[in-house]
Amino acid sequence: MPVTDTHHDLESRTVTIEAEFAAPPERVWQVYADPRQLERIWGPPTHPATVVDHDLTPGGRVTYYMTGPEGEKYYGYWRVLEVDEPRSFSFEDGFAKDEQFAPNPDLPVSTTQTRLEATEAGTRATFVSTYDSAEALQQVLDMGVMEGASSAINQIDALVAA
Repeated sequence: MPVTDTHHDLESRTVTIEAEFAAPPERVWQVYADPRQLERIWGPPTHPATVVDHDLTPGGRVTYYMTGPEGEKYYGYWRVLEVDEPRSFSFEDGFAKDEQFAPNPDLPVSTTQTRLEATEAGTRATFVSTYDSAEALQQVLDMGVMEGASSAINQIDALVAA
């Protein structure tokens, strides 16, 4: 499995996931840069994503929804902050109320930093999400963010090997 470590820290309000991929950073980058590839890995296998808008540039926005096993839809968005292709990007990651993608004020927003580093075997990826408060972090932990994000990231290997 690509995910090699997961941990959270209530004091620093962070979730960190580390993964290793058998592909160079440029190939892993394409998974995030191409909305059709991003759809294949953004949601966990039980909740596939559909990307509606995709602008992976500073100030850009990515909107998507995940569809659950019973057809229920969960809406979300990114507000892209920084991009250093193919090494890193950061974004605000939020839940949306509906298909208009207005932020849902009842659910936490995180700032996520994604780093892709070349290794002898391919790429080491580090994903760090920071929340405004320990309570916000605990809320998403209770929602299963560690398990969902890990299962989503574990789909990348099959995609980059194809």
